[in-house]
Amino acid sequence: MNFHARRVTLPSITPLCLQKRVIKVYNEDNTSRAVEVPSDIIARDICQLFVLKNHCIDDHSWTLFEHLSHLGIERTIEDHESVMEVLSGWGMDSDSRLYFRKNYAKYEFFRKPLEFFPDHMVSISSETDGMVDPSQLIQTFLNSRTCPEIHGHLHAKEQSKKSWKKFYFVLRRSGLYLSNKGMSKEPRHLQFIVEFSDSDVYTVLSAKKLHGAPADYGFCVKSTKCSSARDLKLFCADDEPTRTCWITAMRLLKYGMQLYQNFIQPHQKQKTSPMRSISENSLVAMDFSGQKSRVIENPSEALSVAVEEGLSWRRKSCHRLSGHMSPSTSQGSVSNIALHLAQPWFHSKLSREEAQRLITQQGLIDGVFLLRDSQSNPKTFVLSLCHMQKVKHFQILPVDDEGALFYSLDDGHTQFTDLIQLVEFYQLNRGILPCKLKHHCVRITL
Repeated sequence: MNFHARRVTLPSITPLCLQKRVIKVYNEDNTSRAVEVPSDIIARDICQLFVLKNHCIDDHSWTLFEHLSHLGIERTIEDHESVMEVLSGWGMDSDSRLYFRKNYAKYEFFRKPLEFFPDHMVSISSETDGMVDPSQLIQTFLNSRTCPEIHGHLHAKEQSKKSWKKFYFVLRRSGLYLSNKGMSKEPRHLQFIVEFSDSDVYTVLSAKKLHGAPADYGFCVKSTKCSSARDLKLFCADDEPTRTCWITAMRLLKYGMQLYQNFIQPHQKQKTSPMRSISENSLVAMDFSGQKSRVIENPSEALSVAVEEGLSWRRKSCHRLSGHMSPSTSQGSVSNIALHLAQPWFHSKLSREEAQRLITQQGLIDGVFLLRDSQSNPKTFVLSLCHMQKVKHFQILPVDDEGALFYSLDDGHTQFTDLIQLVEFYQLNRGILPCKLKHHCVRITL
């Protein structure tokens, strides 16, 4: 018998990590951009890609969000998560989106844990001995042998019903439990509700409107395998700090040490990078008038120097700009040039409600702010600022001082030649504000 060799061509197989997929990412104004990315890409890599493409300052707060419009919920996609795994959980006909925006609160609980976990909601688990040291609170979350117990009242929506009931809940490493007898934590009174190995916690965007919740501080737990509204386990807190505590604790229990690694990784890279830090903590007032420079520690002296430098800078700016304007243009109109319009913290015709929503989206931590036009008085501006997880609004009034126009937050006691100078001063000094300006809300076009 004659045997003839036959060449068999096998189909080429592209390694999974080299396969590409096109995804679409949105920003706050719902503009979008489609990009081709590897199939093994993680959320942090997507953020880095858009930071580079849009020439953004990378302060490690850029975040990818999963937004499920048909359910009215969204969540932070953790930096280490596979984006393709998130997309694989979406239904074919669901209006689901990826959003790219700031989230200053993403890892703030590592810096200021006591602001996220009120004393009355935290105690030691019955599985361990001893008391929780406040300074070691986060460490007990990360340690697999210990676990703080989060407890308190929440409103819960009954399955297949429109009604809500208030129950006492207990969150432990093994899951979330409901007490069916008052505030009892005895095992026989605790009813298991959910655990988090295959579930994620989401913020409910309009809890009162969509689900008839008693307040708008809603959140839910959704299984990664379910995409229907009836499968959501819906809860509602009485205030924002309570909701934030529950959501943060659930994130920590689900991801543990991985969250801490996500938090420290950019800072470890920054130590080896020659780039200069842009932290707001590095902003100090300096005096260079003498032979040696010095730090100005007195707030009053810092203000007087800032005002003098602002006046000098403004005179130079007006003189330079007057050469490009018609002879009929008055000096007064030149001095009122809106230099603030080009600043990333200025959001022009934003309403009070829109400002509240934007700050909430970008993180309810102390010092998140924006400036906008006043809707009630067209000649004034408004500073919207977050403090203690609440957004407060401060009117910035124009002040006429001997024919010169200034701006003030305190009825003219402290005056600034323009809004830029005002913002820079309150980044260094609290003044009449409840806290310094730290993180400005920013919108970008993808």
